[in-house]
Amino acid sequence: MAELKTREIPAAVKLTPGAEARIADLMGKAPEDAIGVKLSTPRRGCSGLAYSVDYVTEEVKFDEKIETPGGTFYIDGASVLYLVGSTMDWREDDFTAGFVFENPNAKGACGCGESFMV
Repeated sequence: MAELKTREIPAAVKLTPGAEARIADLMGKAPEDAIGVKLSTPRRGCSGLAYSVDYVTEEVKFDEKIETPGGTFYIDGASVLYLVGSTMDWREDDFTAGFVFENPNAKGACGCGESFMV
């Protein structure tokens, strides 16, 4: 009988060291009941979907769970299909700071960069 081989499935979203550091920073000042940080793509903006990062207080059955050095990162189960292959980074300069996404699934974005379409 052939030996069964298993392989690790890569996470839907790749987190850069900057994103991981920001997650650690957020978890360091999180509300007491927070168990992690969650990325979702609610319907909003002129292009249809937006990126939203919030504290999460409980695990949801179909969410993807990624353990990082600074805390647990979740991806909303309904959003995974829109995010597969994406990279999430944290960038700061003199004028702005925020998570930045490189999403190969996005077919377009609004002019202000707040929303995208797939």
